[in-house]
Amino acid sequence: MTSQTFTVRSVQAFCYRYPLSTPVVTSFGKMLDRPAVFVRVEDTDGNAGWGEIWSNFPSVGAEHRTRLVNEVLAPATCGRTVGAPQEIFEALTQGTTVLALQSGEPGPFAQAIAGIDLAVWDLFARRRKLPLWRLLGGNGKTIRVYASGINPTGSRQVAESAIRRGHRALKLKIGFELATDRANLASLRDLVGDGVLAADANQGWSLARALEIAPHLREFDLAWLEEPIRADRPWREWQELRENVGIPLAAGENIASRAGFEQALGDNVLHVMQPDIAKWGGLTMCAGIARDILASGKTFCPHYLGGGIGLLASAHLLAGIGGDGLLEVDSNDNVLRDRLCGPLINVTNGTVTLGEEPGLGIEPDLSPIEQYRTA
Repeated sequence: MTSQTFTVRSVQAFCYRYPLSTPVVTSFGKMLDRPAVFVRVEDTDGNAGWGEIWSNFPSVGAEHRTRLVNEVLAPATCGRTVGAPQEIFEALTQGTTVLALQSGEPGPFAQAIAGIDLAVWDLFARRRKLPLWRLLGGNGKTIRVYASGINPTGSRQVAESAIRRGHRALKLKIGFELATDRANLASLRDLVGDGVLAADANQGWSLARALEIAPHLREFDLAWLEEPIRADRPWREWQELRENVGIPLAAGENIASRAGFEQALGDNVLHVMQPDIAKWGGLTMCAGIARDILASGKTFCPHYLGGGIGLLASAHLLAGIGGDGLLEVDSNDNVLRDRLCGPLINVTNGTVTLGEEPGLGIEPDLSPIEQYRTA
């Protein structure tokens, strides 16, 4: 048996919730806590890799995805002998297509499979004794980051804190009262100077409303306007936006198919594309998509909002693929992120630097967050 080939001994998901003193507000709802579902995959040689599953919504989503892994996907994975990390992703995806259709839950299945996929890639890189970013083809380990999750209330204070922590680029949540959005954007533009400032409407507007609002946002020189309308709206609506808003458009976190990304890559509607490796596709699908994004002349900026393991994997993907994009780093308090994101806790002049250790470069210690683990 070669060092590249391994047999899966165990797969386990761990669920956590960290309560928030200040809820995270979006145009469609609030998050009262930070959930995280971490996945550990171990081979029969005793090596282990770690991944994470997107689980922000609905409010019971984290526990549900944990059970999907532990009760459905783990039995289908254990005992498999594989020679390449993508083999497990492909087997699980094909093996659960009917079940996902029957249950009406293609999203939770895709997210759970993505988390397992991230763990398998980490395990594969550890076995190769390579940092994951090198395994993915990277030549540099320093990437740019931006602070996101800035709410409509208290936005200046949150942004100032992010700047003190080393950030030089910001993204504000908008889609509320226009006067509030404009005041917040003006304040953050003043704070960040000529640096990157972006805005995220979280799918909050109709096409007509987006076309009405956009002229009032142009003066803030936004790097991009993220998801002004629903991600599943007819593509012609996105094309109309591109032709009329005068601000670069961004999307991708809610594109959940290869065909969807191919459509987005096929024209010049989106300037910034943001696949989320913990929400759909893992590294198996998103690494290739990220390369296609760069080849098309667009900017690849990984979307991420969760715990530290998925954030770290997203950083390795950006470093591995390259380009001039930025990694999203949530600016809100989250122990489940900070204790498990390794070197990403240290932002220097808007950048973070990964290490040369194998895989993700950390050995996750879950004991300090045990109090936040749910049943």
